[in-house]
Amino acid sequence: MSKLAHILKILLGLLFIVSAILKIVGIDQFELYVYSYHFFSLSASYIIARIAIILELVLGIGLVINRFHKLIWWSSVIMLAAYTGLMVYALILGRNDNCHCFGELVKFNPWQSLIKNVMLLALFTLIYKVEERTSKHKVLLLAGIVIGCTAAVLIVSPPDNLSYNDDPMFDYIEHYEFEHLMQTPPLDSSDIKEGKKLVGLFSSSCEYCMLAAKKVSLMQEHLGFPDEGVLYIFMGLEEGVRDFFVESESKPFPYIIYDDYIYLTRITGGNFPIIVLLNNGKVVKEYDLRRINENYIKAFFENTNEP
Repeated sequence: MSKLAHILKILLGLLFIVSAILKIVGIDQFELYVYSYHFFSLSASYIIARIAIILELVLGIGLVINRFHKLIWWSSVIMLAAYTGLMVYALILGRNDNCHCFGELVKFNPWQSLIKNVMLLALFTLIYKVEERTSKHKVLLLAGIVIGCTAAVLIVSPPDNLSYNDDPMFDYIEHYEFEHLMQTPPLDSSDIKEGKKLVGLFSSSCEYCMLAAKKVSLMQEHLGFPDEGVLYIFMGLEEGVRDFFVESESKPFPYIIYDDYIYLTRITGGNFPIIVLLNNGKVVKEYDLRRINENYIKAFFENTNEP
């Protein structure tokens, strides 16, 4: 029985490690899943997502090498109990989306994740009395595992807020060409130059544009700036734009399809997505996907003067 319990402990550890790796592979979506509950800001969600991955890696390694048994066992049970509570909360909210337990590879809804966590908690009761392997310098070994896992996660996937650039001269678009764009059809008949606008320059088939749209959608839900404060300019076809909103799981904000793909590409330098903040037609700030700054956008819409 003790041998079987030890094998089970190793398998549980490997499951944690695989789960952590799959979260890293799908880190963009996992970050937004953390943010979607609005317990944390977007910047904090980048960090919380990585802390969750690091914790899972450390616990997985601890289970596999059979060290620090009580600490690892209790930490694992508490983590699973916390995730179980989160799934109960998700069900109360009526959510049915992927919980990202295994990233984007294996999609579990809250009900499925809840059942999985209960089963894992039951399995952990079977390894409670496993005798750990003795070792010298346990504190140093644990510190090395934590530091190693932290370094690995941050090197493989540094959080986006490390890329923030508040230099007002940092440009992602050709300003002269963009001003010309606003003065020509079909944008000249829109309200793009009226008040404060968050303008997204997207390609309807671009995966990273979908991530940016999802970020904007979650930010608008969290910060409460008006729907009419958002306008998307798409390179693509009407059908592709409709699919874009479905696939990105984002809010269908007002949009304009711009037919001159070559000109739109010239404005962005061929880079998509680009987010532009406009105040009465004047460019205030520009972002790519990795540099979208929630705090600045919040100040932009809340302040009567330019932030």
